[in-house]
Amino acid sequence: MEYGRQASIVRWMTACFHCGLPSPERGRRVHFLLGAERVFCCAGCEAVACTIVAGGFETYYRTRTAPAIRGQGRNYSEDQPADDRSDASLILEGLRCSACTWLIEQVLRKQPGITRAHVNYATRRAQLAWDPAKTDLRSLVAAIRSVGYDATPYDPQRQEEAHRRERRSALWRLFIAAFGAMQVMMYAFPAYVSDGELSADAAEMMRWASLLITAPVLVFACQPFFAGAMRELRHRRLGLETPIALGLAGGFAASAWATIAGTGEVYFDSISMLAFLLLAARYAQLVAARRATAVLDGLMRWTPSNALTPGQHVTVPPGERVPADGVVEQGVSSADESLLTGEARPVTKGAGDTLIAGSVNLEQPLVMRVTRAGADTRAAAIARLAERAASEKPRLVEAADRIGRLLTGVVLVVAIAAGLYWGNAWIAIAVLVATCPCALGLAAPIVLTRANAQLLGRGALVTRSSAHAALERVTDVVLDKTGTLTTGQLTLSQVVLLGHADAPSCIALARSLEASSRHPISRAFGPGASITLASVQHVPACGIEARVDGCRVRIGTERFCQDLVGRPAPSHPDVGVFLANEQEWLAAFALEDAPRPDAVEFLAALRKRGLQVHMASGDPLAGGMSPQDKHDYVERLQRAGRVVAMVGDGLNDTPVLARADVSFAMGSGADAAQLGADVVLTGNRLGAVTEAFDISRRAMRLIRQNFAWALAYNAVVLPLAALGWIGPWEAAIGMAASSIIVLLNASRPLTAKESWKASTSSSPSRSLSYS
Repeated sequence: MEYGRQASIVRWMTACFHCGLPSPERGRRVHFLLGAERVFCCAGCEAVACTIVAGGFETYYRTRTAPAIRGQGRNYSEDQPADDRSDASLILEGLRCSACTWLIEQVLRKQPGITRAHVNYATRRAQLAWDPAKTDLRSLVAAIRSVGYDATPYDPQRQEEAHRRERRSALWRLFIAAFGAMQVMMYAFPAYVSDGELSADAAEMMRWASLLITAPVLVFACQPFFAGAMRELRHRRLGLETPIALGLAGGFAASAWATIAGTGEVYFDSISMLAFLLLAARYAQLVAARRATAVLDGLMRWTPSNALTPGQHVTVPPGERVPADGVVEQGVSSADESLLTGEARPVTKGAGDTLIAGSVNLEQPLVMRVTRAGADTRAAAIARLAERAASEKPRLVEAADRIGRLLTGVVLVVAIAAGLYWGNAWIAIAVLVATCPCALGLAAPIVLTRANAQLLGRGALVTRSSAHAALERVTDVVLDKTGTLTTGQLTLSQVVLLGHADAPSCIALARSLEASSRHPISRAFGPGASITLASVQHVPACGIEARVDGCRVRIGTERFCQDLVGRPAPSHPDVGVFLANEQEWLAAFALEDAPRPDAVEFLAALRKRGLQVHMASGDPLAGGMSPQDKHDYVERLQRAGRVVAMVGDGLNDTPVLARADVSFAMGSGADAAQLGADVVLTGNRLGAVTEAFDISRRAMRLIRQNFAWALAYNAVVLPLAALGWIGPWEAAIGMAASSIIVLLNASRPLTAKESWKASTSSSPSRSLSYS
């Protein structure tokens, strides 16, 4: 008795391969690793072990003298605290069509505490956000697995391995179906050409041989269709797998019965050919989706180092990627920043220049001082925004999904009615097979993913996929000036003294006040000694206030400083920045900001496309608009029926960027502006704006063409099949051809310079205002 109880405990509590802690049955994970199945106590240990092995460090497990500490992946831990991470990106396995994404989203959105659940069919990833007080990642992954899919935290190597497994499995199924279809066709061919001269025994042998060959085609090759139909049945919903599974199973059952009974027609050749065509179309979808995500995956696959800390000095050898954001301290070289900015030309880097995590040092070693590392880097922020765009589902796609589900219901009703009316099961099967709701699901995601990837390669990061529909309809473009049409690299060109202080003292005070600001003006006063300040306050779009030796001082707009002095400023030339204390006006500064080299060409390109261009600047010499003025200006345009795109860069542009129908933020601008924008210009290249208009318009045109084809095809083929004019074999060809046509159209060029391969796989003022 005692031994039996101990044995039971041993079976229930197995040591974790990584950390050695007991692993209870509940929550236990098994992973094939280093030639055997290994047991892990949690997903954290499993993820760490897989990373160690994938990195080529498996010797660690052979030479270690004690178990490792338990995996500390915050979102994997069984005892995840309530204040822990509340969002994640997951790799999904087992997706067969766009209906799978709908099912997973519905299951997740029913979970308590879930706040966002988006699944992208093309990238095979899910973006989740939840309330950590109500649920955790383990519960959400369990919900996904409960409906027959698998989910693991996003990791580039896992993603690549999942793609390889899926493609290998799809190829095997396609091979089995093709082999079976050819063999069955060999047995069916004599019956077609014999003109009744084939003997009864020979005909019966041919039928039985066809049955035996078709059976593994259905059991193995067609398993995804039946598994998907079972999932849809368990959740009491109609999906795209159900009609296909019913058609295959019904056709096989009818043919098998006819073979056993020795009477009636058999269509094993049609069933095998149908399976082959369906699987060929699915494989084409898989390859096309993979090609569409290739550029995005290049960004996602590289992750900034988490081992570095701000202030740390790091040497970057030639040919290596920069591990964090930083500033060059020693050395001269050039860097390839194309992964993040879309600019292919190398950028010269020397002492004082910035380095972007993810860029490649090309020539000489560089010593850099880390300013931001890990998840705080620009590369990580871009990756998060790209992932958000990939997982978002625009209204257009959601509408197509609803139409697809409605069409599935109509197909089932028509198939049953036609079969009963004609008394012929093969007509019902033809109806089930001929219609193609999945083409609707394919019509938009692949095009949108390709458009996002192409724009990213040109330095325009789409953060919301809904931006494409808005870009197609834009009539007016509203432009900020400083940092948008100009470089934002301000230089001090003139100092106008208004009080008793000398110029060096005023410049030093201005430099000290601006030292805590990220506004472009903060860099205009150059390096030098600082003055000790107290009670520093930033007033958006106005300026900065502080105390020096107990006296209040301000730098910023004329009105902001006048409120402190209590009287208007003395006469002065056109300047944009003022300095004052409580007793007197001190100085006024004229700042220069050179226009961007492509600004004039950009404005001409916008007008050439028929777009109305408006300037909305805070510069007093160019309008002097406050953030609220800009917001109200865009709102007036919208009330007049205009569709507005806004291009800005500063924190003060955030409200108007949110108000516009579609918005662009400069990559060198404020973080808040980038988070609120629909498109971020990672390379600060204005030409990427016009390219976004062109690519989005082309993409939306392809999507509408795909929708029109899918709807027209189903509207024509459904009644023909119901009338018996299309047999099962012809129905299979039509269904597969419909999907492939949609895929080919989705792969057409999105730009004039892109080669098509059919594959299934105004001059700105010199003086700048403070705002």
